[in-house]
Amino acid sequence: MNFIIPKVTIIMATYNRARFIVETLESVQNQSFLDWECLIIDDGGTDNTFEVVAPVLEQDKRFQFLKRPDIYLKGLPGCRNYGLDLAKGEYIIFFDDDDIVHPQNLELCVLELTKNDTSFCRYIRNVFFDDFDFDFDYLEVYASFYIDLKDIERILKNELPFNSCAVMWKKECFANLRFVEHLMYAEEWELYSRIISSGIRGISIDKCLFFGRKHPDSNTGEFYRNDPIRRASYAKAILLVVGNLKEKQLLSYSLKRYFVQMSLGFKEFNLFNQILDILELPTFEKLKWQIFYGTLPLRLLAFGKWKKIKKLYKK
Repeated sequence: MNFIIPKVTIIMATYNRARFIVETLESVQNQSFLDWECLIIDDGGTDNTFEVVAPVLEQDKRFQFLKRPDIYLKGLPGCRNYGLDLAKGEYIIFFDDDDIVHPQNLELCVLELTKNDTSFCRYIRNVFFDDFDFDFDYLEVYASFYIDLKDIERILKNELPFNSCAVMWKKECFANLRFVEHLMYAEEWELYSRIISSGIRGISIDKCLFFGRKHPDSNTGEFYRNDPIRRASYAKAILLVVGNLKEKQLLSYSLKRYFVQMSLGFKEFNLFNQILDILELPTFEKLKWQIFYGTLPLRLLAFGKWKKIKKLYKK
């Protein structure tokens, strides 16, 4: 296909995914929307990923296979930042290297961003285990709603999930914003909260356009197995989010309470006291939060929630 400037840039970080990546690339090739480039950013993998994707690269020049330069830190954020710096498309979307993309993904997202005064298009993401066996829904009639600054609390609390592979963005959203490269978990949660808190508006469509593969080698799988690097990253991401919200005067009482409750599960990082340091509260208010934190396990236990908190965040 001959084109100069693609409409959409797909950024796909990869690391030792020879087993899955070809199936993912085939789902990208099956897109009904054709005007795209896909930047595959290798994070220094040691398997035969390049060999298995080489036939795809040769057959379809819209794919590029690139090595992450050392000026970007090793990890998913560094690879995605490299992709953002190279992207030519008007729209940006991040796909993982082991998932399946609905054939209408790019088409419907571009359609929504073209006809609406919005900066991003969110859609539904479902998950699957083992082999992919879904019948795609090709209906183009679906419900939708707008997302803006008023929804930041729901997004941060995951009441309105904002998965990294379930949003198409206008490139301008990343004009002055990048992933924090030392984060190895919750990096998209942290960056997307900065983007949404800047005041932009997006649209969410009630249609599944992405299928995430669940397996133990994923970042999420490692976090829930209490990997210390992933846990430390989550704690750092929380502090960055709290700092950003404080700077923008968006820290409601409900959000303060939420982050204090989260800090119970990260005692090894002294997260609660670090949050208090960021908040810079008057003495009396600080004392109230210390009392709240100290008595929180008993109150959660009374409501049957403490075991759930420990399971989610505690070793």
